[in-house]
Amino acid sequence: MSVLIKGGRIITASDDYVGDIYIEDERISLIGQSLDMPADTVIDASGKYVLPGCIDPHTHIEFPFGGTTTCDTWTSATVAAAFGGTTTLVDFCCQVPGHSLFSALEDWHRKMSERKPVIDVGFHMAITDLSDPARMEELKRVVQDEGVTSYKLFMAYKGSVMVDDTTLFKVMQQAHETGALVMVHAENGDVIDVLVRQALAAGHTSTIWHARTRPPITEGEATNRAIQLAHLADAPLYVVHVSCKEAIDPVAEARAKGWKVWAETCPQYLFFDESVLDQPNFEGGKWIYTPPPRPKEHQEHLWQALSTGILSVVSTDHCPFNFNGQKTLGRDDFSKIPNGGPGIENRLHLMHEFGVRQGRFSMNRLVELLATNPAKLFGLYPKKGTIAVGSDADLVVFDPNKQLTISAATHHSLIDYNLYEGYQVTGAPEIVMVRGRTIVQGDELVAGPGAGTFIKRARFGEELTGATGGVAV
Repeated sequence: MSVLIKGGRIITASDDYVGDIYIEDERISLIGQSLDMPADTVIDASGKYVLPGCIDPHTHIEFPFGGTTTCDTWTSATVAAAFGGTTTLVDFCCQVPGHSLFSALEDWHRKMSERKPVIDVGFHMAITDLSDPARMEELKRVVQDEGVTSYKLFMAYKGSVMVDDTTLFKVMQQAHETGALVMVHAENGDVIDVLVRQALAAGHTSTIWHARTRPPITEGEATNRAIQLAHLADAPLYVVHVSCKEAIDPVAEARAKGWKVWAETCPQYLFFDESVLDQPNFEGGKWIYTPPPRPKEHQEHLWQALSTGILSVVSTDHCPFNFNGQKTLGRDDFSKIPNGGPGIENRLHLMHEFGVRQGRFSMNRLVELLATNPAKLFGLYPKKGTIAVGSDADLVVFDPNKQLTISAATHHSLIDYNLYEGYQVTGAPEIVMVRGRTIVQGDELVAGPGAGTFIKRARFGEELTGATGGVAV
């Protein structure tokens, strides 16, 4: 199967030019101008952008948490991702405390094989329990044998998935040996547990108390602690869903020193402040995610950190719980509301509209934040995350003039609400391809479940082709 994309404005993290792309056997085989060669399919991309497929390194699909399970399946979540220009995601495979890492991997592979994805997929290993010495050997094997080259640890959710500093540091030491990237959910879970118990004892049960019991300092302290421990262990560290200045500052300081520290934020922290939690009729329950929405002044700090390189990635933390029947489990107690929000479909729309069109950063930086940096950090580059000869033909033909109103009525996730309901954006994918196969064309899904495949990822700092390469992001 060959495809020729003609006359598009090709944009990568470093380039911006008009040209043609020729695709054979799932990969880009030639890039040039005025290419004249036979192809099974010819796509006229005149007046459109051609971008590398976006990579979402932070999702929770069919994820059991808070007494329920996220509502998107591997099919529905990846369909939604594809309509948003995402061609690869990396999901969190979570160890059940007391069980092996491999039983978790088997469970995630089973769920993915039963409800097949339409885009490519990798896994992170979320570690909750190292009490059995066998787990340390498993940490090596998931990297060496399974291509799962990142470890995730929760510094919050005490009594559930939270780990102590002993476990955190041991995993960091192991990551130094195995070549894995350590990811942390950075909040001080012990302090938050005290604040939540005190709030409930005082009769504070409404949704606004989700934010009041998780103040920014609890995120800042944990972020700094994780950075210092990772530096001591000489392990690379990636801080997920940074939401506030208190967490930005230690990341900025570490990066200024040249330490191996990277961090992401998510669209919800750029657009919503804590006032959304304080709505009548339990509407604030839709915005119960962790860390919580912050006071509004933190939003500009986040935008600035994205534009200056302090933050390296925009992910979604797509963790969808339906409002009716799931979020409402905590109607009378904010601590029982399942934590998480949707967003897998609208990341590119939002970052193009409010990042590029509003002059906060360039198209090159957009590609860097949504595709190239995630690929480099998570062992997918240069197979994915860029447009180059030999790379997978994961491509988005993007219409910069297409107007779209975001709505739950038209999105492709199974969740019953959209945080960005009514937002109007200009710019949306027209064609989305995974390894040269068209998945989305216009407003139609043209590929069925199973178009995506599991991807074994390279170790941190190595290229997916096997050659050693630097990670300068």
